[in-house]
Amino acid sequence: MQTHTTPDEKTLQGIAAALGRIPQGLFILTARHEDRRGAALVSWVQQASFSPPMVSLAIAKGRSILPLISESRFFGLCQLPKGDKLLMRHFAGGSTPNEDPFLGMDLLPNHAARVPLLAGALSYMECEVVRHIDVEGDHDVFVAAVRTAGYLAGEPHIHLRDNGLKY
Repeated sequence: MQTHTTPDEKTLQGIAAALGRIPQGLFILTARHEDRRGAALVSWVQQASFSPPMVSLAIAKGRSILPLISESRFFGLCQLPKGDKLLMRHFAGGSTPNEDPFLGMDLLPNHAARVPLLAGALSYMECEVVRHIDVEGDHDVFVAAVRTAGYLAGEPHIHLRDNGLKY
């Protein structure tokens, strides 16, 4: 196991500024296992492979959606369109294990997905986990194969942070 040293304050400020300038999309992460459904707003998503098509995703430890993904091995990513505030506001707090975050939301009809997919999204992906990695940080990393996907309409919401060490 590698040991980590804490950088001095000036170095840490530089790291925070540089990380915050990495452009990120905003996505609603969705999952379902048996009769439970969950969702969370996420931004740490990246394409990870051309063939087969794969994405990587970092999720904060302790999020209520993690058990749903771990148990089902599937998740959905619904990309937020530019200017959307409704979906962002609705899902920003994540969801609690006993509530259905999709009540009152428009989902894609007649879709054979294993996960809920939002009709108001710019695009969607249904993904199957191929690797779950505990990187010994405050987030876990998932690598997943994209099983179904579609582009609906619009331009993506691009997110930059002033400080790359906090949301």
